Amino acid sequence: MKLSITTLIFFSCTLALLCQSEQAFPQVYLDPKATVEDRVNDLLSQMNLDEKIGQMVQTERSFSNVNMAITQYFLGSILSGGGSVPGNTPQSWITMYNSMQTAALATRLKIPIIYGIDAVHGNNNVYGATIFPHNIGMGCTRDSVLVTKCASATAMEVRAVGLNWTFSPCIADVRDIRWGRSYEGFGETPELQKMMAFAAVKGYQGDSLGTSDHILACAKHFVGDGGTQNGINQGNTVVTEADMRRIHLPGYIRAIQAGVGSVMISFNSWNGVYCHGNKYLITDVLKNELEFKGFTVSDWEGIKYLSGDFKTAINIAVNAGIDMYMEPSRPLDFINYLKQLVNEGSVPQSRIDDAVKRILAVKFRLNLFEKPYATNALVDSLGAKSHRTLARQAVRESLVLLKNSGGMLPLSKSSGTILVAGQKAKDIGSQCGGWTITWQGGTGAITKGTTIFDAIQNVRGSGNVIYSANGVSTGKPDLAVVVVGETPYAEGGGDNPNPQLSSGDLSVIANVQKLKIPYVVLLISGRPIILNNVITDANAFVACWLPGTEASGISDVLFGDYDFKGKLSHTWPISISQEPINWGDIPYQPLFEYGFGLTIKETGVPIMKSPGLSVYPNPVKDFLSFLSDNEGVAEFYNLIGELKIRENVQAQSKINVSKLSTGIYILKFTSNSGQIQITKFVKD
Repeated sequence: MKLSITTLIFFSCTLALLCQSEQAFPQVYLDPKATVEDRVNDLLSQMNLDEKIGQMVQTERSFSNVNMAITQYFLGSILSGGGSVPGNTPQSWITMYNSMQTAALATRLKIPIIYGIDAVHGNNNVYGATIFPHNIGMGCTRDSVLVTKCASATAMEVRAVGLNWTFSPCIADVRDIRWGRSYEGFGETPELQKMMAFAAVKGYQGDSLGTSDHILACAKHFVGDGGTQNGINQGNTVVTEADMRRIHLPGYIRAIQAGVGSVMISFNSWNGVYCHGNKYLITDVLKNELEFKGFTVSDWEGIKYLSGDFKTAINIAVNAGIDMYMEPSRPLDFINYLKQLVNEGSVPQSRIDDAVKRILAVKFRLNLFEKPYATNALVDSLGAKSHRTLARQAVRESLVLLKNSGGMLPLSKSSGTILVAGQKAKDIGSQCGGWTITWQGGTGAITKGTTIFDAIQNVRGSGNVIYSANGVSTGKPDLAVVVVGETPYAEGGGDNPNPQLSSGDLSVIANVQKLKIPYVVLLISGRPIILNNVITDANAFVACWLPGTEASGISDVLFGDYDFKGKLSHTWPISISQEPINWGDIPYQPLFEYGFGLTIKETGVPIMKSPGLSVYPNPVKDFLSFLSDNEGVAEFYNLIGELKIRENVQAQSKINVSKLSTGIYILKFTSNSGQIQITKFVKD
């Protein structure tokens, strides 16, 4: 058969155009200009069951032959558990991530992996990263803009080592300080969770997940993890649905409004039903009612606690609505069992498709198909000076001044000799707490940073600062800074039926007392602890929480460069018998109320700064006296602490007082904003 020159030219041009078109967009899902929905549908239509199920599995980086498993079983995600690191330099992380991504791109459809890590207060698994205060301290700042900035800096430092997903923020509404994860939540009220959940998600994800310096956020743990009976980790939260929605759900609503791309299901049960198998919560409420469009992920081996064998547990969890499964030890068993369940008809294909669609949509939004590999572009941001400066600000704004008798603070920058007492004054690990370098955290020089002793010495110089680990001093100090508190812990290991100072810490304080000098106590802790007479005996007392690597934020306020701003994000109990105690309870007679926090510059009676803390014999008279002393301007909290109002209130404002029980009164007055009520305690 002979072809004319014209025909040959036509076929050649047509073939060239087809090749050019195939080279540009061989598949719709690879076209960055196509919509996410079109890309997801196109890719899903080409996937077989093995490829779909693989996307639903996440395993740990240390899993045997993990790269081979990624290629052979199409695994969709990898994570690092707390302390699981590949050498712990930025380059070692990048090299590991890129090798895993190469394994993923060797599969038929070249679907990239997503890599998750618990970057809960900075990129805290990585040596040299900036470690910010844990969330309990961030809640005390009441500053959502600051939370967004810190989360954004964390996102950049996660990207610096190549990763793209953090299991944060924890938006647990913590109702019992005996819980070992208390410091992971922002506080005890849903108002704080709403404020900070939105702020943190925006910080991690930015306005668009596709930017190179932001990462995927994960709201956790859904739902009610902070409300378990007796504060027992992974315990049972016994509340009505109305209270679950009022107390524990609002933070998730705000996280979804902020666009959070993933939600982690909680280990706890709700009224005896384990959350990992609760279809009503996961599918009916989270996905349908709240219209969450991202994907859900189990907690670490979270489904194994469901009833029955592993296959039965998988069946329950998948049908309940969990999309991705954190299986560090048994990812291949999960794959085999789920495939059996689909082939048997126990798990419908539609449930698999829904899960995979949600996962793929997030990967497209992250631009993983266009930019699957990590680069060195952001390496210099890890522990950057600007991030440490931001963390220093977060530290000083999170500190809560609980006592300042005789105006001991601020300390002088020049006169007198200061004794710094207590091992934790030189312990960067204790400052950072759990989830730092390792899962449970650790003591000592575990990462780079400024200790409290270093911070004080940087202000005063080495000549007039003395250090004593046990509080004994042969010198002649003029005053002391005593640093005491909790030893690092995380979930499980941190559960404590009676959190209080150790005998060693009490011994340090006793030794300082023998010197007959004034002293300020700096408490390092992941929650309010029972203080007994420790605060009564001290001249000044500061709750420092778990401040992280930048203790210069503490010296900033100790020496008066900045005033104290922090307000308690938790009610501080007198004794552990009061737990659980939360703002709005009746009766409510704690040591310090939710929202309490002094300032050095504060004058007059601090009644409205902490409604109910101080004891007054005449509520109306003392309230009017307060207004007079403060020129008719005051700050008020309403009864449940959700609203802060600054008002001009005249002494002749309408004021009513009613007695609820012995020593407990409600003050009601009318202001420009309408009626406000304040709980107030007085002696009969």
